[in-house]
Amino acid sequence: MWQVYLSGEIHTDWRDRIIQGASEKQLPVTFSSAVTDHEASDAAGDVLGTEPEPFWRDHKSSKINAIRTKTLIEQCDLAIIRFGDKYKQWNAAFDAGYCAALGTPYITLHDADIIHPLKEVDGSAMAWAKTPQQVVAILDYLTTQQ
Repeated sequence: MWQVYLSGEIHTDWRDRIIQGASEKQLPVTFSSAVTDHEASDAAGDVLGTEPEPFWRDHKSSKINAIRTKTLIEQCDLAIIRFGDKYKQWNAAFDAGYCAALGTPYITLHDADIIHPLKEVDGSAMAWAKTPQQVVAILDYLTTQQ
């Protein structure tokens, strides 16, 4: 069973499309991810007390979220890192760098129009996919070929 970590952009259904495609093909894959509920993620540190300064609220929440992210990336066999066009995904770039440092293979998923800003991230990736269907095809190949 392959452990696949899904990182990055949270504003489209790319995760669902990959999970559904893998399920339809009955691939031996389990998926994990960062918290994708934006409000819940932003509020993760609120359990430690309210902060009058947004910086410190974000700081505490990012630390708590990093526990999950760090643990799941360290446990995965492969990460899929999605970059969308609507927002800058600094967290996804950080996840890619962490994978590269650990030697964890990762695949980037993004459109061609952001090749230039992602050249270093793509340079360490094992593949660049443009669609969730391509990711599913890669997972199918990796997990079913003898």
